[in-house]
Amino acid sequence: MREVLSELMRWYDAGEPVGVGTVVATFRSAPRPPGASMLVGPGGEAVGSVSGGCVEGAVYELAGEVVGSGTPVLQRYGVSDDDAFAVGLTCGGILDVYVEKVDRTTFPELAAIADDIRNDRPVAVATVVEHPDPEWVGRRLVLRPGEPAAGDLGTDRANSAVADDAAGLLASGRNATLTYGPDGQRLEDGMRVFVSSFAPPPRMLVFGAIDFAAAVAKVASFLGYRVTVCDARPVFATKTRFPDADEVVVDWPHRYLSAELDAGRVDARTVITVLTHDPKFDVPLLEIALQAPEVAYVGAMGSRRTHEDRMHRLRDIGVTEEQLARLHSPLGLDLGARTPEETAISIFAEIIARQWGGSGSRLGETEGRIHA
Repeated sequence: MREVLSELMRWYDAGEPVGVGTVVATFRSAPRPPGASMLVGPGGEAVGSVSGGCVEGAVYELAGEVVGSGTPVLQRYGVSDDDAFAVGLTCGGILDVYVEKVDRTTFPELAAIADDIRNDRPVAVATVVEHPDPEWVGRRLVLRPGEPAAGDLGTDRANSAVADDAAGLLASGRNATLTYGPDGQRLEDGMRVFVSSFAPPPRMLVFGAIDFAAAVAKVASFLGYRVTVCDARPVFATKTRFPDADEVVVDWPHRYLSAELDAGRVDARTVITVLTHDPKFDVPLLEIALQAPEVAYVGAMGSRRTHEDRMHRLRDIGVTEEQLARLHSPLGLDLGARTPEETAISIFAEIIARQWGGSGSRLGETEGRIHA
């Protein structure tokens, strides 16, 4: 929903009903992830996408019907056995799309949720998308860290089970469809609940105020990271040199990272790139980064010789082989990159591949599903 939120709220604030289709589950080679949304506005406007073009027409028509009836629908789209170009996904995937009418009456909590999202306050919405009793479908819980869940799914048992599981998804910033028995029984079927998590953007910490860092910050910002550039040298660490960074910090890198860890501002989604390739900066920094219990990626720039010298220095100060195995150095994939911008793409190619389990190979030389 985040990518279509501004348009949705424009109509919502005006009191207009909107048809909203949301991907709640994918199977096989689906092109869009759970949480991708498409809007059908009051004037027939289409905003967003649930499949990259494969089934948008069908969802558009269904959204119009749902706005008229007010009854939400969970619809599955996949390849037709008779005609691969019928309503479905020619890539071979399957999507479950939940289509609902959204306005101030059907979703009164949305204004507060939108305010949370805009201000980077974590919030999750758990919506019943399937249930033997149609009256349950569309019911919601809204969860915020440290607060009791707001809303009611139908019973205390269901509320408790879903709130516990949704809190875990929110902590990791994940969307997922959860399955329960009709009364919230675990390990049973009957009720499906889609949890949409709106966690603050993941952080990227870029250490080293060099020209490559500016390119890395630009790509990171484009990909949705909150970017911090840190360097101990005030003449280089300036906002003018790094306009795409959310913040530029003048501090010794290891001291800054240690403080961020102590403050709880580094988590399992945080990406750390060390671009200094200067032992006095990167060795104490990497010692701390590699000991951090939950970090998505730690990468360090440098030549083969720099890498070998760095590994030797880290071993000398007691960094274990297990910790060293977490280090991506030299960072990035072999794309033949030359410019800072090409190097930034190389770095993020490795980060994305690690995040989603990609091999980094050419798709034309692989087999099987493209969208895992």
